[in-house]
Amino acid sequence: MSTHFVTNTEFPFEAPQKGQLRFLLSFAIQAPSGHNTQPWLFRLNEDHVDLLADRTRALPVVDPYDRELAISCGAALDHLEVAARNYGRELSIEICPESADADLLARISMGNVVTDELSNDLFTAIPKRRTNRTQFEGKQIPDALVDRCEAIATDLGVELILIKDRIERLNVAELVAEADRVQFADHRFRRELASWVHSRRRSSQDGMSGDAFGMPDMLSPIGALVIRTFDMGKGIAAGDRKKIVDGSPMLAVFSTSNDDVRHWIAAGRALSRVLLTLAAAGATASYLNQPIEVESLRPQLRETVSCEGSPQLLLRFGYGTSLPPSVRRSVDEVLV
Repeated sequence: MSTHFVTNTEFPFEAPQKGQLRFLLSFAIQAPSGHNTQPWLFRLNEDHVDLLADRTRALPVVDPYDRELAISCGAALDHLEVAARNYGRELSIEICPESADADLLARISMGNVVTDELSNDLFTAIPKRRTNRTQFEGKQIPDALVDRCEAIATDLGVELILIKDRIERLNVAELVAEADRVQFADHRFRRELASWVHSRRRSSQDGMSGDAFGMPDMLSPIGALVIRTFDMGKGIAAGDRKKIVDGSPMLAVFSTSNDDVRHWIAAGRALSRVLLTLAAAGATASYLNQPIEVESLRPQLRETVSCEGSPQLLLRFGYGTSLPPSVRRSVDEVLV
């Protein structure tokens, strides 16, 4: 079973706000998330929708503070905003509203009708965006596209640090490799990762298929068993180092001035907007967050890339082969 995504359906302009917001959620749920956990819930009200963290989908080993969870929710929020602007509607967004509910990350309501489009290209890129873990082509990212991504992140309060120096790239590659070895040596990490590797045919419609790791989808259970059982850190480290040195035209770090929930959400919004901008231009990306996830290595990454703030995400940009979309839960499944 696969989820059908709305892409060309007419917006329900005559419907109440609740109906309009529900329609837009079909785009929010296509946002990227760690291990494709989709750690978000939405609570629909008559005049607004609440974005909630779904802690049942947290990753306590790799993400003990729910930092990446909040980033994923921020990406879903941006997808929602991009979709609304495509249909000529502005959203009124309150980040972390005062509430006794610690899971409430944002409150969203329909705002004014707008005539200036955010970018229809961003909207049409929503179903095209992929996380591509393969080695990228040698083709370079055009300077104009890189500049646009930097400006987009800045507008959303996030610094996008581009790693161009060869020595810096090699140092980052070593940090990623070291983090790989640290993570895979931890049986808790392997168990957690393996629990989110399963076939697209599974009814849960979440997680990562074996094809994300270069194997047929039908062999996903075997892949999960291998990940859970064996410490493959050395091999994974060697593969990631090679990807960075030989198969990553551009490396980038998303950094924020502070390291709290509000800034994690901002990082997620910037991530979403940059990934959609890349996808609209035919480019792709994948994550190398390991040296940020390993707490002892995060300061080293910060120093290596001359980051004044807090590094939140490490990605590589480039051009790669076409991949099938990740599975997604339906809107009904993420409604409270």
